[in-house]
Order: sequence, then structure tokens, then C-alpha cells
Amino acid sequence: MINHNYRSFFGLKKEPFGLDISCKEILKTAELIDVKDRFDYVIRIGAIGLVTGEVGSGKSTAIRYAAEHLHPSEYKSLYMTASSGAIMEFYRQLVNELDIHIKSNSKALMLRLIKKEITQLVCEKKIKVVLLVDEASLLRLEVFAELHTICQFEKDSKPYLPMILAGQNNLIDKLSYRSSAPLASRIVARSHLQGTDLAGMQDYLKHHLSIAGIKQNLFDQNAITAIHQGSGGLFRKANHLARGALIAAAANQAAMVNADHVRLASTEIF
Repeated sequence: MINHNYRSFFGLKKEPFGLDISCKEILKTAELIDVKDRFDYVIRIGAIGLVTGEVGSGKSTAIRYAAEHLHPSEYKSLYMTASSGAIMEFYRQLVNELDIHIKSNSKALMLRLIKKEITQLVCEKKIKVVLLVDEASLLRLEVFAELHTICQFEKDSKPYLPMILAGQNNLIDKLSYRSSAPLASRIVARSHLQGTDLAGMQDYLKHHLSIAGIKQNLFDQNAITAIHQGSGGLFRKANHLARGALIAAAANQAAMVNADHVRLASTEIF
């Protein structure tokens, strides 16, 4: 089924439904704007915000969209992909993001140097720091129990490090534990991304075709419904289904993608 000539068959200027789209090309949905509004609020008051959703619902894209609106001369975004390691692993990632050179494995020293660097950025260089933790649902409970300490500056009187935690729905469960209470108490805004509805999926497919240089719709209504149902309204899976369906249609020399092409594409993905 995989035919690399489908782009020339449909006149696509580039690979459609890819992840490498610019911030300007991201479809501005109501949910995306909602994440950005909460993101901006969290940063303004120096607190913690949550972005949750199923795999492929657009959490990372929403964070990237919000973060790229921060002016680089005023803000420094620290982006981390969380792991299931201990708190020391988290600190090492943060030390690396801050470009701090340290050979010691002392947790106390790492924390002190992290806070010192952030304080210098905020107070001396007048740059606001934002910590973005993607895949935060992977973090261990013992990390959640301790994570609030990196937000404490000058006896917890200065909000120098706002934080955005993004992850799957079980992130909420982990924050509900008593041991996570000091961190959870700092959360002031929550966004939850769900699968889009059928109309939203139609807009999404049309938008991504236009990015690839196609102005007309290549998916018939049954194909759009099949992509929506097959993906559960989740954009990542919709990308795979839509691209696969285009390949199947091109292989059949079909000018329009139909539901059978989508079903064929669905046999290739999970």
C-alpha cells in the first residue's frame, strides 16, 4: 500500500499532516486559545498550571503554541520531557536546560544552583523564567512530593518560577495523593484537551491540506466520518489515518478519498 508518489498524484507541495508545522500554521481552535489564556494567567502570577488529555490530543502542540508567543527578550522557557526517574534525574535535566555546569551529584547543591541561576535571570537580567514539563504523568509520586521546593524563593514569597505540567489524565490522579498536596496547592488553572467533534475534524483536515498546498477538499464526507470515528477525534491518530488514506486513494487512482481508503489505512496503524 505504501506509495511515495501520492504527493505528486494529488499535487501536494509537502508531506501532509506532519508534526513539523510552524507555530503560525497551527489550527487556532477554541481549545488551543483556552490553553494559551490559562498559560498566560499562570505565568503572570507565577503559579502552576495543568494541561491534560489523552495521547495525541494536542497537549505538546498547545504548549508550543502558547510558549512561542512569549517574547524571547523577556522570557526564558525551560522545556523538559519528564521521565520516570528519581528527583535527581529531574534536577539534572533542569541543570542542563539552564546550562549550569556541575560535576557534583549532591541534590542540595543542584537545587541551590538552580535557584541561584533562576534568581539571577529574574532579578539581575530581568528575564522571566517559565518551566514547561511535558509527559508529567510519567513522574514518580516521590517527585511530585518534592517538586514544589524548586518554586520556593525568598521564604516562598517570590513567584520566580511558574510551571506548566502537561500529561495524560492520570496526572490528575497523582496530584490527588496527600504527598502531592504542596505541589497541587499551587495549581491555579487547568485545561483538558479532548477529541474534536466531526465539524472540528472536517476543519482540521481542510486546514492541513491547505498547508500542503491543496485548496479543494480531498476527503468525501464518509471518509471524514471514518477518520473522526477511527481516531476518536484525536489529532495525532487522525494525521496517520488521513495520510494513509491519501496513499491508498492514490494507489487506486482515485481523485477523492473515501471511507474504504480510510479503512485500509487503519490496518497499518495502532
